[in-house]
Amino acid sequence: MRDSRETFPPRAFVAGYPIKHSRSPLIHGHWLKTYDLQGSYEKIAVEPDRFPEFVDALKQETSSLCGGNVTIPHKEAACRLADRVDPIAEELGAANTLWRKDGLLHATNTDGIGFIANLDTQHPGWDRAERAVVLGAGGASRAILQSLRDRGISEIHVVNRTIDRARELVDRFGAPLEAHGMEALDALLDGAGLFVNTSSLGMDGAPAPDLPFHKMRGDGLVTDIVYVPLMTPFLLQANEAGIATVDGLGMLLHQAAPGFEKWFGRKPEVTQELRQIVLDDIEAHA
Repeated sequence: MRDSRETFPPRAFVAGYPIKHSRSPLIHGHWLKTYDLQGSYEKIAVEPDRFPEFVDALKQETSSLCGGNVTIPHKEAACRLADRVDPIAEELGAANTLWRKDGLLHATNTDGIGFIANLDTQHPGWDRAERAVVLGAGGASRAILQSLRDRGISEIHVVNRTIDRARELVDRFGAPLEAHGMEALDALLDGAGLFVNTSSLGMDGAPAPDLPFHKMRGDGLVTDIVYVPLMTPFLLQANEAGIATVDGLGMLLHQAAPGFEKWFGRKPEVTQELRQIVLDDIEAHA
C-alpha cells in the first residue's frame, strides 16, 4: 500500500491545531505494539496558515512521513490540497486520512466508516430502522449523514437549531434527507428507529434537553458521537426509556483502522483491550 520509495520504518502522524488532546497516537501505538510492526505515529501541531506548506512537504519524495490523519481545523484544506481525492471525501469536501502512493498524495474520509462499523459491531441489525433522526448540522454530521444515506436508510431527518444549516446538508446529500428545526424533534421521534446526536449537546457536562425517546420503536437505537462523558445525557435518557444505546468511543477507534492499514500494511482489530486503554486515558485526564 505504501510508496516504494518511502523511508522505512514508516512514520505516520495526526495533524491539527490544537492537537495535544488527540488520542490517535495511543490507538496507533497500541496496534504497532500488538502486531510487532516497525513504525511510529506522532502528533504534529500545524497552524492553519502553515498547513499548505506542511502538505507540500508531505508530497515530496524526500519526506520521511508516509501519511497521516488530519483533524480540526484542517480537514477541508486536506481535501483541497491532496493530489487524489476519493468519492467519499470529495462529496464531503473534507478529508481525515492522507497517504502517499505511486508518488501522489491520496485522501479519504473514514469518519462515516467508523460510525457504521461501531453500530454494526455493537448493535447488529440497527439498519433495519426506516427513520433516522440526526441532531446537529455541523461538520461532524456530514460523514454520518452520508453513511446513513449510503446504507439505505429510507428516511433521514436532519434537526438543527438553525434550520438553514440543516437545509445546506439536505442540498448537499439529497434524498432521503429532510431538514427541520428543533421544534420538530417530538414528532420525528415518534416511531423512529434511530437517533444520532452529532451536536455538542451533553459534551463535557454541557446541558442537553430532555427528549421523548419512549416514543421510539421498541427495537430502536440511540447513539451519540460524543464520548466524553462516555454515557452522555442522551444515552442516559434512552436507557431510562428502555431504548438500546451505543456510545461514541467505538467510532473513534474504528475510523482509525483504514489509515493504519494504508500506512503500516496490516488491517488492525478494534478490541476490548484497546477500548479499555483509551477509557483509562480519558479517566486519567478527566
